[in-house]
Amino acid sequence: MAVRDDVDAVILVGGRGTRLRPLTINTPKPMLPTANAPFLKHLLARIKAAGITHVVLGTSYKAEVFEDYFGDGSDMGLEIEYVVEEEALGTGGAIRNVWDKLRNDTVMVFNGDVLGDTDLNAILETHTSKEADLTMHLVRVGDPRAYGCVPTDVDGRVTAFLEKTEDPPTDQINAGCYVFRRELIKDIPQGRVVSVERETFPQFLESGRRVIGHVDVSYWRDMGRPDDFVHGSSDLVRGVARSPLLEGKTGEANVDETAGVAGGVLLLGGTSVGRGAEIGAGSRIDGSVIFPGATIEPGAVIRDSIIAAGATIGANARLSNAVIGEGAQIGARCELRDGMRVWPGVVIPDNGVRFSTDA
Repeated sequence: MAVRDDVDAVILVGGRGTRLRPLTINTPKPMLPTANAPFLKHLLARIKAAGITHVVLGTSYKAEVFEDYFGDGSDMGLEIEYVVEEEALGTGGAIRNVWDKLRNDTVMVFNGDVLGDTDLNAILETHTSKEADLTMHLVRVGDPRAYGCVPTDVDGRVTAFLEKTEDPPTDQINAGCYVFRRELIKDIPQGRVVSVERETFPQFLESGRRVIGHVDVSYWRDMGRPDDFVHGSSDLVRGVARSPLLEGKTGEANVDETAGVAGGVLLLGGTSVGRGAEIGAGSRIDGSVIFPGATIEPGAVIRDSIIAAGATIGANARLSNAVIGEGAQIGARCELRDGMRVWPGVVIPDNGVRFSTDA
């Protein structure tokens, strides 16, 4: 692997992760356990695998958590620096905020809540070969109506940035990875909220900047909602989405070596079981994420759900598409489904039947 010391990586991890509450009350979204590693660690491993070693993290919400975990990055063979955003600045403002830490003329920017496995060096090659001012990773999706669309011409130049529409003219959407020529970043207004999609990128087009789309059909998922988080973690475990952290370790389940799994337990569908978790005999866990220190008592059945650290799921409980916060206690034979979210520390007694209301 050749070292890319001509490229800086910038990862924007300042969001509050409100769509994933209650999981993000105490933990920033990029640090949530995903296939038994903080989500951000998978992205950092991909960046390292591409040969990029200088990384700037643009932090804000619970900024100290990132530095406490990753430090200077040397454990991963990286050099990580941190810039704290004191006030919300939007994507454009956050990119401008890291200006002083940039060293190179080529800057690769990542949204810290996107799971993907596109070839990062292929994007950089497109940027260089097309002599672009800005290169955007665009991914083709089956149904682009839920996204803003980014059409390109025959030469790959971006022609417009379109809002969500019922009749999109292209299946290409913004995948949240950009390569900037460094000088463009300095031109972004400083110290205020700036949206790259609504302000910065359209201005680049208007001023004649060379904006290129790198289009592919690689794996891509926004991890901002519980269902996407669950499926993204499952896809990593099963190898549908690739991560250097999981090479040679993919399959139906990923179980930390310190977890306790009793006899007769079925772990299916890309389930992950975190450090120190305990799974009782006869339980069935399908496509779910079990955080460190959680306890699943015998006979529980859990599908497409997230069980946060220190939570307890009672014997013979049934959970489907549920999110259980830190330290919550779900009694024996309870049934929770249909997007049910249980806040940290909440206790639901034995035989409690709750469906889709927050608790």
